Amino acid sequence: MIKHLLIDLDNTLYSAGYGLEKEVSQRIEIFLTQMLGINREESEETHRSLVRDKGYGTTIEWLMAEHNYTDIDTYYAAIYPEDEAAVLKPDPKLAQFLASIPLPKAVLTNSNKKHAHNILNRLGIAEQFQYIFDITLNNYIGKPHREAFFKALEIMKAEPETTLFIDDYPEFVAGFLNIGGRGILLDEFGRHSGTDFTRVKSLYEIEKFLK
Repeated sequence: MIKHLLIDLDNTLYSAGYGLEKEVSQRIEIFLTQMLGINREESEETHRSLVRDKGYGTTIEWLMAEHNYTDIDTYYAAIYPEDEAAVLKPDPKLAQFLASIPLPKAVLTNSNKKHAHNILNRLGIAEQFQYIFDITLNNYIGKPHREAFFKALEIMKAEPETTLFIDDYPEFVAGFLNIGGRGILLDEFGRHSGTDFTRVKSLYEIEKFLK
């Protein structure tokens, strides 16, 4: 029986069709181009390979580990501008759906808390979550690292096997499955049909997995 919900933020609590995450990726690549003195093609490939090939959950984790980067506020100001959430619309249907699920809920995101609050407040769903876990939870080492999951679960007083985790990154779902948790891949546009993960196209589909 599921007793807790752990939910990703970007492209999970709102549709990837908004393009918000794509814009963040573009800003990260511009930042890498300027910081490292490389061309845009190189920055795009570097960014794509961080999770896929190098096992990093975030660009900031990689910058800190391999480039001794410490100006974290400047990084986040560059990739998350003040008006970033303006494209989103309040989602009372989602708020009602979350409120109808009588389980403790938390957001686990690899973004920073300011970004998380901007998104949740814009959607009108912030009050539906008991906890908002951001990248600082595990000292800037986030998903898919097991320590990030365990720290969130410890604060929630939850166990992996009775917690349902929903994310749009296969690598992050795999990370939760690897600690004995129950994970679902939100695959809105059917991009991961070749995987063995339990997949849904909409967050509303998770209700059938809560019994």
